[in-house]
Amino acid sequence: MSFTLGRRLVALAACAAFAAGVSAQTGDIKERNIKLSYVTSKDSPYGLGVNKLAEIVAARSGGKMKLRGYSDGQLGAEVQSISAAQGGVLEMALVSTAAVAGNVKEFALFDFPFLFGDEREAYAVLDGAVGSQLLGKLQDRGLVGLCYWEVGFRHVTNSRRPVTRLEDFKGLKIRTIQNPVFVDVFNTLGANATPMAFTEVYTALESKALDGQETPYNIIYTSRFHEVQKFLSATRHIYGPGVVLVGRKFWDQLSADERKILQDGCAEAREFERKASRDLDARVLTEMRAKGLVVNEISPEERARMREQVKPVIEKYTATVGPDLVKQAYAEIERVRRQPR
Repeated sequence: MSFTLGRRLVALAACAAFAAGVSAQTGDIKERNIKLSYVTSKDSPYGLGVNKLAEIVAARSGGKMKLRGYSDGQLGAEVQSISAAQGGVLEMALVSTAAVAGNVKEFALFDFPFLFGDEREAYAVLDGAVGSQLLGKLQDRGLVGLCYWEVGFRHVTNSRRPVTRLEDFKGLKIRTIQNPVFVDVFNTLGANATPMAFTEVYTALESKALDGQETPYNIIYTSRFHEVQKFLSATRHIYGPGVVLVGRKFWDQLSADERKILQDGCAEAREFERKASRDLDARVLTEMRAKGLVVNEISPEERARMREQVKPVIEKYTATVGPDLVKQAYAEIERVRRQPR
């Protein structure tokens, strides 16, 4: 075979491969306008991840599928967004797994206090068999779970005093997610847990109707909670995943090609969003300190006391979540912990 002929064959093969790729991407795809609701700001990791997902979906659909994110709870708080997706009023929602637990009780697993020691343990459970099993349970509730994103480890802020030991929680009025596990955790720690929609929190903190709240560093910063709070305590009490949901009514209208674009796009954007979350956490903690927020760590001894205090909550919800599922999750965490770092 001559060199010239070989080059022509390679070029033809490349053109064929390109054409096949274009055909797969723009085959059975219709014009779609997709609204995605989330409660955090545009510059939060959620917002950055949604923008990335929109880019991926547009590129792989040849511009036919137009995904638009609606930040700051414009289309409703998390619970309302889930209901809207179930009812077919909204196509997609990005919400905390804590909010999803109201529809699928097993999602309360991820609300267990001090479950994960670090992100590596969390990703192993979320992206593995346990996480997949839970996503599958959403189908019967009028939802499709695409994949898990990250909110991050949650910490306590308040306007009254640093929380350095278990006793410091006593009497603090702390906003929690509208989720019974969170309420029980903070009441058991000695605080007065106050479930409230996220969209109402800033005003409640500013007016002193609340003493404090608990969210990850990046949410504290992008929601400007540091402007109306004095103390931040690095409790790392719960790791918060987010889940990207599609309403089943909308999903059932989609072709196999359209579903694959959303599914693959979610996974690709997930890596981008998680990295954005970790990077932003490191940066904003430094910035919030510089702006006057008083930050304190929790000693290993005090964290152990807090963990011991909330054991009854874990035992209570193990029965709800299912002992086998809980056992499976802890076994996966232990497997990761045994691996070399």
